[in-house]
Parts: sequence; C-alpha cells; structure tokens
Amino acid sequence: MRRFIASICFVLALTVPTVAFAYVGPGAGLGLLSALWALIAALATALSFIIAWPFRKALKRRRASRGMETAEKRADPTHWNEREGSRDETGR
Repeated sequence: MRRFIASICFVLALTVPTVAFAYVGPGAGLGLLSALWALIAALATALSFIIAWPFRKALKRRRASRGMETAEKRADPTHWNEREGSRDETGR
C-alpha cells in the first residue's frame, strides 16, 4: 500500500503544473507566429487544391470534348464554307 501511495504521489508531482520562469521575447514570439501562419497557409492551400482537383478535371474533360467537336468540324470539308463565311468555292 505504501508503494501505491508513493507512485500516485510521484505521478501527481510530474503532472501538476508549476510556475515556469520563462520569457519569450518579441523576436522569438514573432518568429513563432510567422511560422504558425505559414503552416496554416500551406495546409489551407493544399486542402483547397485537393478539393478543387475534381472540378478542374471535369472542366478539362469538358473543354477537351468541345475541342474534339471543333477539330472534327475543321476536318470535315462540308463545314469549311460555314467557317469562312459566305464565300463560294472560288474564294469570293
């Protein structure tokens, strides 16, 4: 029983907060704050890129499919006069 009480007292002595006579100067404090803000900004940027990735992929696919349609029209000779305006075969 005596060992049990001693071990409880030892654990309590280690976990009870005591006064820390420490000083954080303005230079160290500003350095700590700037590092914290940089970390938060990096995490927010990474999270925004992860969230935006599916939307960017969908837009890229949509643009690619539209590009294929216009490329098919360019390759088809029946659409050449539509693209060039109202010119006839002689170019007038």
